[in-house]
Amino acid sequence: MSTTTPLIFNLDFFFEDTQDSPSTIADSLIQLLGGESGQLDYRHFPDGESYLRVESQVQDRDCLLVCSLYDPNPKFLPLIFTAELLKELGARRLALVAPYLSYMRQDKRFKSGECVTSRHFASLISGSFDFLITVDPHLHRYQSLDEIYDLENQALTSAESVATWILREIHNPLLLGPDSESEQWVGEVARLADAPFEVLEKVRSGDLDVEVSVPHVDSYKEHTPVLVDDIISSGRTLLQTLEHLKKAGMQPAVCIGTHGLFGANAWELLKASHTQKVVTSNSVPHPSNAIDLAPALAKGLMAWLRRLPD
Repeated sequence: MSTTTPLIFNLDFFFEDTQDSPSTIADSLIQLLGGESGQLDYRHFPDGESYLRVESQVQDRDCLLVCSLYDPNPKFLPLIFTAELLKELGARRLALVAPYLSYMRQDKRFKSGECVTSRHFASLISGSFDFLITVDPHLHRYQSLDEIYDLENQALTSAESVATWILREIHNPLLLGPDSESEQWVGEVARLADAPFEVLEKVRSGDLDVEVSVPHVDSYKEHTPVLVDDIISSGRTLLQTLEHLKKAGMQPAVCIGTHGLFGANAWELLKASHTQKVVTSNSVPHPSNAIDLAPALAKGLMAWLRRLPD
């Protein structure tokens, strides 16, 4: 195999909830990029420590490590160990392909002594990789990843992938964003899907205590409500919105989240609520996956691979 062919290591394979997946983003990237599957032997010693061996020839090869960083704590050490080992073995460049990027929400010290984990996590990742590509990172108080990541990076948006799915699957959609922060992103999805949109008014008084209102619902009784958000975590905002839509006499909604984390029993609660369906991208493996991010990731990676290293 040529040294110009990228080696693609699927670290998600080592975590239980992806073992039975018929296809993964890593598999798709191998096809789309003409890459080679990188081979690793990874297991635990009886004391819980990691054993790791790279079985592929990596000298002077560009290596892509695919690892969606939901539930990041058990993944972090194997990820860093793999990156550092590949560098020791002579890899030319290392890219972290993290369709979901964790530790972005803790972006401010609200109380004395709190850890701003987003900054420390970014520093650790930056020390082990040359390039980071991700999708819809939670940029709230940060304007870009460059504020905390000290490496070349690309933050893709899922807007085009989401809009393509809506155009194909939804008749007469009305897009709804969960709050003012989502307006720019939901507006772009609506533009690409040629659909109207509204932004909800939201007041959060705790992790699970959210009040929302839906403006102008009376104008859209014949539309299919499509709730669009970057992350479905506890799902409480969506659940409250669905209840408002039901009381307003609107049709059952389609809920779309780029990243479906589904904590606090959110998946079961959403399925039992005023919904037609709940749809996510494959950034986090889940039965709701219907939007494929691999083509967008492959496009960004291809541009990086074509640039000669310094």
